[in-house]
Amino acid sequence: MCPILFKVGPLTVYSYGLMLAIGFITASALMTREYRRRNLDPNLAGTITLIALVAGVAGSKLLYLLEHWGHFVADPAGMAFSPGGLSFFGGLILATASIYFYARAKKISFLTIADGTSPGLMLGYGVARLGCHFSGDGDYGFPTDLPWGTDYSQGTFPPSEAFRGFPEIAARYPNGIVPDNTLCHPTPVYELLLCALFFSVMWRYRTAITTNGKMFMLYLVLSGIERFSVEFLRINPRGFLGLTEYQLVSAALVVVGLAGWFTIGRKESIKPS
Repeated sequence: MCPILFKVGPLTVYSYGLMLAIGFITASALMTREYRRRNLDPNLAGTITLIALVAGVAGSKLLYLLEHWGHFVADPAGMAFSPGGLSFFGGLILATASIYFYARAKKISFLTIADGTSPGLMLGYGVARLGCHFSGDGDYGFPTDLPWGTDYSQGTFPPSEAFRGFPEIAARYPNGIVPDNTLCHPTPVYELLLCALFFSVMWRYRTAITTNGKMFMLYLVLSGIERFSVEFLRINPRGFLGLTEYQLVSAALVVVGLAGWFTIGRKESIKPS
């Protein structure tokens, strides 16, 4: 792991921030191409990307701080300005709301924008997830004996700290402490692979899905499935029905996406010919 790539004087380049930037650039490039195909102003992609960047990072950080309120109260400056520590769903909610109000102000169909944004967002998110992998910020998974198990001992949140909230795992190791060099599931890499797969599906069928809103609903379903699946291996606390908080949110996204897909389809089928 390599949380800090290099320093130039007072400037520190973090692997997390670099991958986040590459993720947004990837999403923006794909959005520009898709907006042009949909006869939208391609320059709009840059504006939407900027809104998504600012609102997404702000929402992600805010939800992360709320989820780790005790740590935030103990070290507000350190938690608020740390290079890592972002929660995707917080960013998705605030960015979506911000883009919605921007679209209304500009009198542009929000669903049209959302459809054009969705494929790029799927892949961009997967690329950005590698920032968590390279920084070793605790977004990895449980210990594993698989050949691709990853050593996160040099990360910002090594296993000895990350597994303190999992006594059933810590109990397997001497003195109840998981060694930092314990090999773990590289779940951010799994997310990249799933996102790349789902992006390829969305990109292939984007010309066949022509009704406004359907591509965005497909994105909600696929992103929900992606996160719900990976959460089985991630080190997040279990709650209702043995599921993590993110699995419950992911399930809600799938339900909303399916409901939206069929509602749009039903309205489309009853349109007068």
